Formats: sequence, structure tokens, C-alpha cells
Amino acid sequence: MMDAAVYFAMSCVSVAMALNVYRLVIGPDAVDRLVALDTLYINAIVMLMLVGIQFNTLIFFEPALLIAMMGFVGTVTVAKYLRRGSIIE
Repeated sequence: MMDAAVYFAMSCVSVAMALNVYRLVIGPDAVDRLVALDTLYINAIVMLMLVGIQFNTLIFFEPALLIAMMGFVGTVTVAKYLRRGSIIE
């Protein structure tokens, strides 16, 4: 039962990632693309967590944490650039 739930969640996250990539490529402006990229980071973290649950290992948690930190810093940096036109004041 747990395997079926994890596979179903993986398929849902895969569809969400495909939709994020679509928005990232087609997005009408830079802010939409930034939001799509941020959501793609979150979906990647969830996918790593699901793989870790599926294989019953903790090895995927550290890469997920790194993706979360880099995703946050990247999103804040690009958002700051879009708002002010520069990153460093």
C-alpha cells in the first residue's frame, strides 16, 4: 500500500514539474518564470524525499536540503535583481 502511495505521489509531482517547466519556458514575463523556477525547486525537493522514502534511506535528505538552500538564495537574488536592477547595492 505504501509503495502505491509513493508511486502515485511521484507521478503527481512529475506532472507538476512538467507544468513548471512549461511555465518556465513559455512564461509571459520574468516574474512568472521566477515563480515557476522556485516551484520547480520545491518539486525537486519533494521528489528527492519521495525517492528516499521509497528506498528507505536517508541519503537523499542532504541533497534536498542543499537544493532548498540554493533555491532560496537563487530566488531571492533574482527577485532582487528584477526589482532593483542590481544585486549588490
